[in-house]
This record gives sequence, structure tokens and C-alpha cells, in this order.
Amino acid sequence: MTDGDPGPGGPQTLRLQVMGPLRVWRGDTELDAGPRQQRCLLALLLARGGRPIAMTDLIDLIWGPKAPPSAVNVIHKYVGALRRLLEPGLRARATGSYLVRQGNGYRFLAGPETLDLIAFRQRVAAGRASAAAGDVEQALDRYADALLLCHGHAGEGLSESAAAMATFATVDGEFYAAAAAAAEIATRVRRPSPVLAPLRLAMKMGPLNEPVHASLMTALAAAGHQAEALAVYRTIRHRLAEDLGIDPGHDLQEAHRRVLNQTVAPAGENPPLLEAGRTAAVPLVRPAQLPPDLPLFAGREAELDVLRGLVAGMRDERRSSPLVVAMDGMGGVGKSTLATRLAHLVAAEFADGQLYLDLQGDQDREAGLPARDALPSLLYALGVPASNIPDTCDARIGTYRSLTAGRRFLILLDNVRDSEQVRPLLPNSAGSLVLITSRRPLTALAAFDGAHLVRVDVPDLSSARALLARRLAELPDGAGAESADPEIMDEIIELCGRLPLALAVLAARLIARPRLSPATLLAELRDGARRIEDFPGVRDPRTTCSWS
Repeated sequence: MTDGDPGPGGPQTLRLQVMGPLRVWRGDTELDAGPRQQRCLLALLLARGGRPIAMTDLIDLIWGPKAPPSAVNVIHKYVGALRRLLEPGLRARATGSYLVRQGNGYRFLAGPETLDLIAFRQRVAAGRASAAAGDVEQALDRYADALLLCHGHAGEGLSESAAAMATFATVDGEFYAAAAAAAEIATRVRRPSPVLAPLRLAMKMGPLNEPVHASLMTALAAAGHQAEALAVYRTIRHRLAEDLGIDPGHDLQEAHRRVLNQTVAPAGENPPLLEAGRTAAVPLVRPAQLPPDLPLFAGREAELDVLRGLVAGMRDERRSSPLVVAMDGMGGVGKSTLATRLAHLVAAEFADGQLYLDLQGDQDREAGLPARDALPSLLYALGVPASNIPDTCDARIGTYRSLTAGRRFLILLDNVRDSEQVRPLLPNSAGSLVLITSRRPLTALAAFDGAHLVRVDVPDLSSARALLARRLAELPDGAGAESADPEIMDEIIELCGRLPLALAVLAARLIARPRLSPATLLAELRDGARRIEDFPGVRDPRTTCSWS
């Protein structure tokens, strides 16, 4: 096929076009599909792509509320005429191979060699599968082949009813979505040329379609046509204001910003490659997802020395797998804070960025975010469009490993429930660091994946004193921890189990109520029945502290 037209076939080859003005060929000869309503009937059946349409729906689609009393007989007449057109040798009253009865309605049976819409959908599915597998060069080629099959509005000039217009608009919508997905890939792999013509057609077909215009703008910028990209933005902004009275949405504004700032990489720059010449997805923004470092961090020098020593060992060129460090400890002991502090200290050593996920394994003993549901967030951060994320867990894992192979990422996986939850999220890269926090020792991860287990215990008394003193430094002079009775402060610390989370909450309470003396707070804490109530504002404090 060239330029989207069906290629030449044998003398009896039947080919139909519905992605544009309705056209029918037998071999190299184009056929007249009959009067307008007969052509509308055929186009509607083609637009349904093999799904049946009931007789009442056909009547509504063709005539709307103005259907004549003879509508059923007219449709039967059209069906007979179309059957004879499509299969000239068909005997009278025979069903034929294409237009078949389904219940009290009809459907059109055709394969990709016969109907352009079926071929389009198969090529788009193939492109999506290639993108999910990490082969984005092949994905772009398959999307480009699919887009060439569209020549304008589906069923152009045939619909009179609102229902028919909606049916054909659905087909147009498939074209718009595929064009935007192809543009995303084309921009990432620095090959915008194959999608420019389809995007320009989509822009003409959908003059108010913001995602299409945004995709065209980024593709034009990637091709070096910045002036045309800005002209596209001015045109759609004017149309939106004049026709709808609204401003451009987020996608358009973001595309406009990227064109103005010239942050769309020009064609010719080579993206990173996977094995066998395949091209990896390239994030529009280098991921930097770490939570903010705690400004009042105190202590943990011994633990940080051990952890930094493990990271320093990554310089060993003999490494063949990522460094996995699994920190475990009771709830509230400060595992996440320690992991975040370490991550910020060493982040500069990981050039490809930092990824973060809360796997929610701390909610209860059976909860947690499954790997299948966690992977889309990681894939999206690595440059995979949401529409191209695979459906199956195995395919998601394969794509994730392909995109991380040979790269240097720092990945923080917080609140892990068990080893099975986190194992699919380990990257395929010896240059990457994975920091894990969990309430349980992940012994299986150590046994089978070489993880280093680090136990995070409560701080010693002197470290707990330093932590509380730093927290209370905001109190007015004479009200801080240094001026309080050391024995009172030590007992408060011990009643909190020296848990950093509990100490942080109590310090915040003292700061919020400066007239509340440490002695009064101690008296409340001594009442074991009320002790848990002294931890307001903590996510599920009863669960956290009771488990601890």
C-alpha cells in the first residue's frame, strides 16, 4: 500500500475505505456504492468494525426522528443492493460473505485486507505492543503505517442524524489518539517526519482538538519548525477564544512553553539504545522523585557510615547486579527518614535520576500496592506514555527492565510489605542503587537477590536527647529542652520508647502549646490509657505505635 490507498489486488479483490470519504474497489476498479442513504448504511456498518447494529438502531442512525414508515423495507432493499454490488455472482436472497444478518440487524464481516479500519486497528495494536516491549523504533514505523490509512472524516458527507455523526466521530477519535501516541514516540526518538503529515490532517479534521494541536507543535519543534509550531498555537488559541470562549488547556500551554524554551530535542540527536539497535524511551524530564530531606535530621551517624560504605562499594567494576539495601525496623523508628537522608547524600552519583514509590505495606499485614499496580508509575517516569503501558504484569516487568538496563538510577521503595512485592521492581542495572524500607527483615530478598539487610533500631539515649533538643530549639528562651529538668526529659524520651516519630510529634505539640510544660506532658504520658492520645496528627498513630 502507498499513501494509504489500498494496493492493487486481483480482479475479485474487494477493498473498502471508511476512514475518509466512503470508497469501494473491486480489483483496480472503483465502484459506485449507490445513493447517499445506501452509502450511509454501508459506512455505518463499516465504522462498527464487525459489530452488529440492530434494525431500530440502523433506522435511528440513518434518519433520526424523521424515519419514514417504510424504513425497514428500505433498509432491506439497500442491503440487497449492497450484497449484489459487493458480490456480483451472488444468487438471489443469498446472504453472501460480507453483509450478514445478526438477530434483527446486520453486521459487516471483513479482515484487514478488505477494510481499512480493521487494518488500522491491527497496526495500532502492533505499534502499542512494540512500544510496550521497548522497541520504540518499530513502534513508530507501525503507527506511521496505520496513520497513512486515514484520508479525512469517517463517512464524510453521509451523516444526517446526531447518532450517525457520533458513530463516525468515534472512528475519527481513534485516528486522533493514534496520531498523538505516534507523535509522543516520534519526539522521543527524534524522528518527527513520519508523523507530520498525519498530524496536519488531524489538525484540519479536529480544529478544536487540543491534544492533536499540542502533539503537532512538539513534533514540529522536534523537526526544527519552531515558527510553524508557534503559528499552530496562535491559531488554536484564537479558535478556542472565538468559538468556545476559553483559554488553551494544560497540554497546549505546556507544548507552547516547551517550544518557546526550545526544550524539545531537535531531530538528529541520538537517544540511548537498547540491545539489538532498539531505542529506549527518553523521559521529557529527568526523574527526581525523592521526598524532601528532613531539615531537622539528627543523629544516625553510625548507620549513615555503614550505608555510605555500601554505596562506595558500587565502584567495583565486577558488579553484575544493582546494590539493594533493605532497611527494616519497627514503625516510627525513622527508617524512611534515614533512607531519604542517604538518598539525598548520594543522589548526585546516579546520573539517570531518582525514582520513588510508597508501596503502602505499612497499612496492615495484608495490604500493600501490588507490583502490577506499582510498575505503571515507574514506567511513566521512565518515559513510557500512559497509553503504551502494557496490560500484563510480565510485559510491564520486561519493559521496566529494558528501560533500566545499563543505566544509573537511585530507587527508593518505601514501606515494603515483603520480598515478593518488591522483587519485580528491581532494575536490570549494576549501576543502580535500590533503597528499601520495611517493618520486617526481607530475608528472602537477601537470600535470592543479594540484598544487604540493615536493622534500624531506636536511637540511644544521647541521640534521642539530641533529636528532641533540636526539635524544641524553636521554643522561646527558657522553654527549650536545655532548660527543662534533664530527668523529666529523659523520662519523656523513655516513655516514647525513644521512637523518633513519637518524639517528633510530642515536640511539635510543645511548640504549638508553649505554655504546656514538660512536667505536665510527662504526667499525661505516665497515664498509659491516655498515652496514645498524645500523638495527634500522625497517620493512624494507634496502628503505628501499637505495632511498635
